[in-house]
Amino acid sequence: MAFTLYDATVKTYLQILGGARGVLEKGRSFAEASGLDLAEVVGARLAPDMLPFSVQIILINVHSRQALDGAQQGASQGPQIHEYDYAGLQALLAEAEAGVAAWTPEAVNALVGKEMTVRMGQTQLSMTADEYLLGFALPNFYFHVTTAYDILRNLGAPVGKRDFMGQLPLRQPA
Repeated sequence: MAFTLYDATVKTYLQILGGARGVLEKGRSFAEASGLDLAEVVGARLAPDMLPFSVQIILINVHSRQALDGAQQGASQGPQIHEYDYAGLQALLAEAEAGVAAWTPEAVNALVGKEMTVRMGQTQLSMTADEYLLGFALPNFYFHVTTAYDILRNLGAPVGKRDFMGQLPLRQPA
């Protein structure tokens, strides 16, 4: 069996999105148990010049579900940043996971070689959909998932590597 774009993207997205949803749930439980205001978590940053927790979660959605949609449409758009409370961020991750899960192997694999335009502010880059997903969207996805995890960990949430990793893709016994 050949390794496919679907394997590299959708399967990876689903594993890590599931982990991220679990990390956010542990973060919520920790905040409630320790008296930490969830609004403070939403606005928390690792450094003053970094984006807050809420935007990290928004960008997880952008670089997973919206990246696949953009690859199919032939153009990626810049992120739309909206205000969310903690529950809204959890719902956004669930929506991202459901959106990614709706993709079929045939639809994703058909994107290989498809030309697309990536817009970043005033800059436009041309690349193929597979180059975009593997070289731009996935690295950004991991960056924002890691940063969101790090913000919660820095606040004291009891999350670890196993939480981040989500459900491992184990083979079923023959």
